Amino acid sequence: MKSKLLAFLLAVSLIANAYFVLFEEQPSFDEEQIQEMQDRINFLETENENLEAQLNQSNQSLQSYASQLESYRGRIFELENSSQMCPAGIEGFAILQGPAVFQKVELERSGPFIRESISEEGALLDISVEIRPGKGRVLVQTVPLTGVGFQDAANTAVFVAESQTGHQLSSSDVIFSVTAEEDIPGGVDGPSAGALMTLLAISAVDNNTRLNDSITLTGTIDSEGNIGEVGGILEKAKAAEAGGKTLFLIPRENSQLVIYKLVERNFGGFIITEREAEIVDAEEYIEEKVGIDVEYVDTIDDVLRYQR
Repeated sequence: MKSKLLAFLLAVSLIANAYFVLFEEQPSFDEEQIQEMQDRINFLETENENLEAQLNQSNQSLQSYASQLESYRGRIFELENSSQMCPAGIEGFAILQGPAVFQKVELERSGPFIRESISEEGALLDISVEIRPGKGRVLVQTVPLTGVGFQDAANTAVFVAESQTGHQLSSSDVIFSVTAEEDIPGGVDGPSAGALMTLLAISAVDNNTRLNDSITLTGTIDSEGNIGEVGGILEKAKAAEAGGKTLFLIPRENSQLVIYKLVERNFGGFIITEREAEIVDAEEYIEEKVGIDVEYVDTIDDVLRYQR
């Protein structure tokens, strides 16, 4: 009797499932919505390929420029020695905290599955420069490790410092050191500390340039002393505020900040949550949401004005 009852219930279950499959109206995506989503996917894939190609080309250029610059410095030192015109080596030291962004990877468990979650966080690094008599070398020693982008920025920083102060460093070794108070996963790379390293080099050479510990900054530096755009402005601002800084100098090219808000959309009965971009003024947004004063800078001269 019991087996007959189970067989009957199974038959009823199968009939009910068949009914819902055949007659229940199934949600469907509108063709225009599907095409819109596909176009967006195609666009993002193309953008990703272009960015990867630009990144590879930039890395190759940086390696080439760094190698050429080191060769030229060595040649200048040899020529000055052979002509007995080698200037006396300069000595100096300067230190300042600078913000950096790193990726934090966390593993999240959902039932039997493990998902990798990647987020970006900011941290303050202790960046210092020591100048002592030497052979015109620009050296970088860091914990965590840095890449070619950071090393190239160090060379440019020294070049700009020479132009600003009028002192040649061809008979001095310039040693940049980067350390983190906390453990930072992975390495730190990119030229975003270029402006800060330039400020440090100028201060180490010129004793009249005093550093203000309540200020920090971010931005690239070029050979003309111009400060350029960087990434992770919001994360760096949060790190600067948490570290007790009261003023954060950022490139004017970063005056527009892209923030994201979650928006729910209905696609054929399915609710999809998307991130929608919104452009805001970086200075106003950071001062209101983070609580640290922000000023825009265009050149290293602008930065130096805030140190006086």
